[in-house]
Amino acid sequence: MIKILKYGEVPNQEIFAREEEAADVEQVVSQIIENVKESGDKALFEYCKKFDKAELDSLLVTKEEIEEAVSSVEPEFLEILKKAAANIRKFHERQVRNSFIINDEDGIVIGQKVIPLDRVGLYVPGGTAAYPSTVLMDSIPAKIAGCKEVVIVTPPGADGKINPVILAAASVAGVDKIFKVGGAQAVAALAYGTESIPKADKIVGPGNAFVAEAKKQVFGKVSIDMIAGPSEILIVADGSSNPRHLAADLLSQAEHDKMASAVLVTDSKELAEEVSRQLEIQIPGLERAEIARASIDHNGKIIVAPDLRAAIEIANEIAPEHLELCVDNPFDYLDSIRHAGSVFMGRNCPEALGDYFAGPNHTLPTSGTARFSSPLSVDDFVKKSQYTYYTHDALKRVAKDVAYFAKKEGLTAHAKSAVIRTEDEN
Repeated sequence: MIKILKYGEVPNQEIFAREEEAADVEQVVSQIIENVKESGDKALFEYCKKFDKAELDSLLVTKEEIEEAVSSVEPEFLEILKKAAANIRKFHERQVRNSFIINDEDGIVIGQKVIPLDRVGLYVPGGTAAYPSTVLMDSIPAKIAGCKEVVIVTPPGADGKINPVILAAASVAGVDKIFKVGGAQAVAALAYGTESIPKADKIVGPGNAFVAEAKKQVFGKVSIDMIAGPSEILIVADGSSNPRHLAADLLSQAEHDKMASAVLVTDSKELAEEVSRQLEIQIPGLERAEIARASIDHNGKIIVAPDLRAAIEIANEIAPEHLELCVDNPFDYLDSIRHAGSVFMGRNCPEALGDYFAGPNHTLPTSGTARFSSPLSVDDFVKKSQYTYYTHDALKRVAKDVAYFAKKEGLTAHAKSAVIRTEDEN
């Protein structure tokens, strides 16, 4: 049963505590990465056989396999994928940054270029759970950014095939290549390249503890989006909220993972108790009841705050991945939210809208990293270069200043390089 805690009556460490799963995977992942670096495709085929029970002739998903998958998906779901993709494009197109140039001083031009990454690799979980939503959320911003090549890696089933809904979503999003490989070995392949899989400039996407550790270990060789932890939701709700709705929203994240975190912060003790009862009513009816039960018992909590402003401060301290504001006038509180990955406003905006359809990205900072991190966006798929141009006269105006500054740092060669051109003309 979920814990109900009254803010101010229990220690803060209990309010903000979260049970974490210790996963000793560092050495295993390190060995996998080294094997892929040394043996390339050979290692990938071996790992597919070992972990996925799949014996493959080729890692690349063929055009025929994609066409077959798209034709096997229900037309209704295909239309929903296209609607969701349109919403995601509409939102992310507003994130595009432009290059700029400044030339308001005689003889001086400075500027910044926004340049898409050449190739990005998207990790999409597979196996028992298929996430076509992740395909859309991660590939569409990359395409909008202008990346030359968008590549997906995802584990195959024992039959050597990729779940058709993954391939259908990839087709809708315009992904360039798809490879049948998952786990830490897929991350290693994207980081270092193999005979089949090209080296990527950046790796994004969620995964299990092995995938997260692999991303951590290859960071620096390639860029990554983030190290994502278990999913989490925090709901701030007043006493007028519907407890059935709140329980359902908490369970929408609890069913993800036994280590997922579902938290309600409310100013109503009566609501807290009714939501607790509703959770016990709804959990047995879930297909993933065992997972949801473990999540609620280990990481679920209801915090009773003195008022909504205090509730929001508690939310800011926790810095959740998903934050629902279940109140009548949510925009009155929006400016007070400082730390949250994605905010869902009002009583008719369940977090599931954001997972699939609304348009804002669902790849979000977890484990309190929303204090300093942002959702995945078009910015993740570009880099910036800057440039400087001075005419001779423009350099002459500032050369002595530059040299003076350089000498203050004891760098006389820097100083000389600034004034030598003006000395030459004398």
